[in-house]
Amino acid sequence: MFLYKIDGNNLEEIKENTFSKEVELHKLCENNLENIFGLRFVKREFSFNNFRLDTLAFNESSKSFVIIEYKNTSNFSVIDQGYSYLSLMLNNKADFILEYNENCNSTLKRDDVDWSQSRVIFVSPAFNNYQKEAINFKDLPFELWEVKRFTNDTMYFNLIKSSKGSESIKTIATSGSEVDIVNTEVKVYTEEQHLNNSSEEIIELYGKIKDFILSLDATIDIKAKKLELGFIYNKKVMLDIHLQKKALKIWLNTKAGTLDDPRNIARDVSNTGHWGNGDYQIQISNDEDIEYIFSLIKQLYKSKNK
Repeated sequence: MFLYKIDGNNLEEIKENTFSKEVELHKLCENNLENIFGLRFVKREFSFNNFRLDTLAFNESSKSFVIIEYKNTSNFSVIDQGYSYLSLMLNNKADFILEYNENCNSTLKRDDVDWSQSRVIFVSPAFNNYQKEAINFKDLPFELWEVKRFTNDTMYFNLIKSSKGSESIKTIATSGSEVDIVNTEVKVYTEEQHLNNSSEEIIELYGKIKDFILSLDATIDIKAKKLELGFIYNKKVMLDIHLQKKALKIWLNTKAGTLDDPRNIARDVSNTGHWGNGDYQIQISNDEDIEYIFSLIKQLYKSKNK
């Protein structure tokens, strides 16, 4: 990849400005956790049982803890380190909750956390081929983020994704191993799993809505969660969709009273328990009102750009 600054009719090359120390990368990322990853900061250098976790964070959307490790070298095993950290967390849940409650202005209970969506994020200027191949499983609870800093004071973050047809990590896990123990509790959910629990008619309806949402902005991404599919925009959930056999539910992530909905098709669920993010819920079983729903989604998208 080559980057250039336009100077009249000339191109001035922008070169990489490497991190001399790992702590530089650590501080830059940690001070911008919500901006980069959409996560809430909990604790820096959380030490426990002879382990030192660089950053402990919390995903408010999935209600799960995320451990972030920063590396200025490519000589480490993402599999060994990742599973060691997850095992540590799952075996000491109360200590992680206590750390959250002591450092955040809110109280978290054990049942408030979805431990199945626990994750480890590795951040490094470079990953070698062995590390990239190591995460090439469809259900591995790790993420590799490649980050580069340049001489014009800009930074580049790139999520290294596994291939679509990758195998399950369970095919190599042995009974009683640390990998197997973690995999009994930590799950990586996929869009395909949600589709498998629905019907052809609802899947077709979902496809139309999905295509419309993705057409709004090329940066919108889909994140499969335990109970719903989150559509992520600017690192935050814009809306969630839950597929049922005979209908699908949409939650618009905006506060009650902020949606212009003259037909009152979106129900205010701000005072009732619900799965998705936001205070408005729409339930549909056919495409009769789909154009109107598109207008509500577009209105939501525009509000996120203000």
